[in-house]
Amino acid sequence: MGKPIIEFENFGFKYRSQVNPTLYDINLTIEEGEKVLIVGPSGSGKSTLAHCLNGLAPNSYKGDITGSLKIKGESVATQDVFERSKLVGTVLQDPDSQFIGLTVGEDIAFSLENDCTSQANMLDRVEEVSHMVDMEGYLDSSIHQLSGGQRQRVALGGVMVDDVDILLFDEPLANLDPATGKHAISLIDRIKKETNKTVVIIEHRLEDILYRTVDRIIVVNEGRIVKDATPNQLLATSVLDDNSIREPLYIKALKYAGCEITPEIQPENINSIQLYSCKNQLVEWFESVNFDANSKHVEPGLELKNVSFSYQSDQEIISNVSFSISKGEMVSIVGKNGAGKSTLSKLICGFEKPSAGKILLGGEEITNNTIKERASKIGMVMQNPNHMISKHLIFDEVAFGLKLNGITEDEIKERVEKTLKLCGLHPFRNWPISALSFGQKKRVTIASILVMEPEVLILDEPTAGQDFRHYTEIMEFLIELNHLGVTIIMITHDMHLMLEYTPRAIVIANGEKIADDTAVNILTDEVIISKANLKETSLFELAIRAGFKNPREFVQRFIDYDREVRRTWQ
Repeated sequence: MGKPIIEFENFGFKYRSQVNPTLYDINLTIEEGEKVLIVGPSGSGKSTLAHCLNGLAPNSYKGDITGSLKIKGESVATQDVFERSKLVGTVLQDPDSQFIGLTVGEDIAFSLENDCTSQANMLDRVEEVSHMVDMEGYLDSSIHQLSGGQRQRVALGGVMVDDVDILLFDEPLANLDPATGKHAISLIDRIKKETNKTVVIIEHRLEDILYRTVDRIIVVNEGRIVKDATPNQLLATSVLDDNSIREPLYIKALKYAGCEITPEIQPENINSIQLYSCKNQLVEWFESVNFDANSKHVEPGLELKNVSFSYQSDQEIISNVSFSISKGEMVSIVGKNGAGKSTLSKLICGFEKPSAGKILLGGEEITNNTIKERASKIGMVMQNPNHMISKHLIFDEVAFGLKLNGITEDEIKERVEKTLKLCGLHPFRNWPISALSFGQKKRVTIASILVMEPEVLILDEPTAGQDFRHYTEIMEFLIELNHLGVTIIMITHDMHLMLEYTPRAIVIANGEKIADDTAVNILTDEVIISKANLKETSLFELAIRAGFKNPREFVQRFIDYDREVRRTWQ
């Protein structure tokens, strides 16, 4: 047994704005040097548990505590946020919200300046920490010129400079492309091993976190700890599935094939799992599942012809991009952070004008149409919900666009309530938006666009921050819209979403289209994966390890089968 560093004992927390507690009877001990993952569905209480650990609750998020929390053997009941920050360093889901300095060096040094550290010692410490987070060559760079992964590393440096004992990561993968996410997990793992810091990670994307070793996984639901186990122990149970948490895809495939998952076969990673007892069952399952390779292409929908765009005349962001999306298609646009995906969506919506090329909708050119003219046919849901929200209450936010268009009160009420039900928000319709989690806010912004009934719907990371059940509910709702003829375009880093819901994907790298193919073909092409910072699916690796001659077909059959299984949830 190691030495305890975090001790929750009979711990509970109730926000003052709510009737019932968010956390109940939490008993949890984390030892020095452990790496612990906390998972749970949206609204389960995992973020509140983190806020209690870093002191934001009850200092910033007011509420009442029962039980006790000790860090390094001492009660923290009377500590303020500043005192707690010397023990627990937090890297937020959105690193932009915690930057202070204008350059990388200034931001990492901020805490040292507050502590009146001497100039010489400050420079040495900043250099040491920047090297640790792989940012030593960027100390004079503006933070706003960095990629998403680089900004996250700066945020990590900003909390590590204090030499805190505990590093807390709040959904570190939410805004990163797949390859950058892998690098982030590797970096966290390396720092943990080099410094023996205690690491606590909150994340929906369990399989991606398990790219590197985790000591324990804590499953939280309805304010209580449901399970506390090693990854191998947990993956041998149905706890994840029972609590709306996505199991690793290779585990799900093995379970569909009827394979017995036990801790002894080491299921925590696709590279460690022992498959000798499962191969025959995988083959039998594969042969029993039908494969439908047909894809539909109907009347013209959205078309880009040789579109280029520059923010500055000497730097082209989009270069000669052409593609056509048929009416009623559902397509992913994928690529690394900064590839030009979001710029493409701005061009389609009219927020920016192309410097060359044409944009057509339904066969009619809309290149010079105004934003308002396009808004009646094209809706966009932005990646950060805080950039879209303008009202205090959920109902008012979703109704806002309808009111601007002069819709009657009766029709507004009917359409808003229907949309809120479909998005899983109806029970919260009279809540203030400020009381919602990031994932819940995301659903509000999706609802505010869906209620307008657009012909083309563009979603930038539609499922970021969603647990597996809400992810499925939102995506199945989008499927329903798609079947009614709405064209769905999703800009995403989520390779699972790309595989499961979009038969076709367009890949953007450095402002150019480098691929337009089936999602399965793209995620099994090493060259495209490398160029676009994507990530090979574990299903493909499973098929190769199991000896399938056509691993791509195995992946496709799993996707088709899994989609039908999850539709029974609706």
